[in-house]
Order: sequence, then C-alpha cells, then structure tokens
Amino acid sequence: MALHFTAQEFESRENKVIKSMKEKSLDALLLFRQESMYWLTGYDTFGYVFFQCLVLTSAGDKILLTRAPDLRQAQNTSNIMDVRIWVDRDNNNPADGLKSILAELSLENKNLGVEYETYGLTGKNAMRLNHSLKNFAKLYDESFLITKHRLVKSDQEIKYVKKAAELADKALEKAWESSRPGADESDILSVMQGAIFSGGGDYPGNEFIIGSGPDALLCRYFSGRRKLDPIDQLTLEFAGVYRHYHSALMRTIPIGKPRKEHLELHEICLEALHACESKLKAGYTAGDVFEQHRLVVDKTKYKSARLNACGYSLGATFAPTWMDWPMLYENNPVVIEKNYVFFMHMILMHSETQTAMNLGESYIVSDTGCVRLGKLKLDLVVG
Repeated sequence: MALHFTAQEFESRENKVIKSMKEKSLDALLLFRQESMYWLTGYDTFGYVFFQCLVLTSAGDKILLTRAPDLRQAQNTSNIMDVRIWVDRDNNNPADGLKSILAELSLENKNLGVEYETYGLTGKNAMRLNHSLKNFAKLYDESFLITKHRLVKSDQEIKYVKKAAELADKALEKAWESSRPGADESDILSVMQGAIFSGGGDYPGNEFIIGSGPDALLCRYFSGRRKLDPIDQLTLEFAGVYRHYHSALMRTIPIGKPRKEHLELHEICLEALHACESKLKAGYTAGDVFEQHRLVVDKTKYKSARLNACGYSLGATFAPTWMDWPMLYENNPVVIEKNYVFFMHMILMHSETQTAMNLGESYIVSDTGCVRLGKLKLDLVVG
C-alpha cells in the first residue's frame, strides 16, 4: 500500500476534521476535492475528473463512490475500506447512487457539508447533486473546512516540502546552466523536469511556465517553443514536487546582456520580496504581506507592471493547478500561522518597454518569522 504517512497521522487528521464537523453540527461531509481525499486518506488519483465523492460521517464512517478504474487505485493508495462503484451508462446519475449511500448511513434529514469549491465537482454534477438531495437533507457549503486544516503542515509534511524545495533548486541550477543564446526552450524544460524526476519527484499540479522574448511577459503556460536570441529574456515559473507537495520558484533570466530596465526591475523585485518576508509571520494577515509588495512597487515608475496578488499557499495539490488557498492579495483577512507554506512571487511585466522581471521563492512560517526554502542566490543571473 502506497501510504506516505503513518496510521497515527491519518487518525489525527480525521479526528480534527470530525471535531470541526461536530462544532458546526454537521452529520457528514461530502468530499469532492482531491486534495482533501489525499490528505485525509492517502487516496491518490486523477479520477476526480469524473463524479467521485468520499463520504465522511461524524461517527467516522468513510465510503468512497467512484468509477471502476479507481477501485484498485483506492485500495492500493488509501486507507479507505469501503469503495462503491457507479457504472458508466447513458443517463446514469451517480448522485442518485450517492443518495442511496447516504440513506444507508441514516443521513436523511441530517446536516451535510459539501465541498462545492473544487475542480472535482463540475457545475453539471453540482446541479445533479443538489437535485438528487433536494428534500433529502440540508446541504451546507463547507468547501474550506478541510482546506483550513491542511494549511498547518505536520512534521512529515514539512519534510516532503523541504525535499520538494531541494528538487526545485536542482531544476533552477539546470536552467541557469542551459539558458544561453541559441538554446531551445524545449531543452531547458527537459533538463529542469528531468532534474525533478531523477530526484524522485512527481508531476506538478500545472505545467512549468516558460516564455522568452515578448512572451517572457506571460505568466501562463502556452504551446510552442523557440530558440533564444543573442539578446533575449527568459521567464520561468516552476515547482519541485515530492509526494504531491510543491515548492515553487520563479525567475527571469536576461540572455546576453541585461537592459537597464532588467536591472532596475530586479532591484525592485528584491526589495519587495524582502519587504514581504517581514510580514510573512504568524499573526499577520495575507493582506499585510501584499501591502508590503504594493508599497515597494507603487513608489516606482513601474507601478503599472505589478499584479494584484503576490503569492499563495502551497501544499499537496493536484491538476489543474499547484496554487492553494489562501492568496496574498489586498485586504485578505486570513491570519497566517506557524507551519503555513507560501510561494511569494514578485512579478513585474512592463508592457511599455516589453521587459519582464520576476523573482519568486517559497517559504515556511516559523516561530520567529519565515524561512526561505530555496538555498540558491537571489542575484540576477544572466544567461
């Protein structure tokens, strides 16, 4: 069985969730978020792209409803003992099968929390769910009940995060070595991803982001590759991943010779990053961190180059994104606690001069502040 945590840790997690359920007078949780299932039971799959629900009752009962291809997946990767299968056929509504399971658990007219805010529950399936359970039970949106528990990382989780950070550093070193005039973006991606896989890492929650020339100003993956010009710029955003735990990094690498805008923007990124570090501490809010970013950038002539967020939480996440809740944006009231993990990215995309500069690092919140997980230099590296 491919479990990456002890039975005692899984039991502790379940007890915390059930305690929260009882405080909210919930008789059961309907879990659709893959991250919740993985954290609570170890269940590791991409089968959440179809209708799939893990029922957890306040008495500790766990029943997974999924498709046939995930039967053995659940048996081999999780501690779930009761796996039910819904059959693929025209006009079959798996939510009706879920209703039967809930009736079997005597949950009619009870209070049920539902994870609506997740990629594992499409709009159509949410409509099916609501229709099937209408007049059966009371439904409450509890999309973040488990997510809030997931924010505080255990000792074992921190070990996995640190391993992911080591892999991210190795990937960045490979990128620095490979980023030269004439280099092909495909080869750069290949050595970066190879460094992570050869170190025992996993696929990331989303694609590595790479762009050069004018496309260095983009912060999303897109299809297509090019070779670097003698004078160029290359933006990279990527993550080391271990046991699905992510540690992200972001850099812009001037190729050949940096422009003065590259140098100016890098100094701003560095100042903003250090300013944000000063507020990434227990007791401050996510909004407090963003405010430091805003204050540093907005006093410069490059105010228009920044975004409206400067980072987000990291953990064990699945496709389509490694971004976790909460995000660092203006006035976000979420209070930061010890053992939260964040990726802070100073993204400056200056359209007027077509200049990109990005500096991003991952951190864990400690007793006294925050600790940068990456060990490599923050200096501007020229390819």
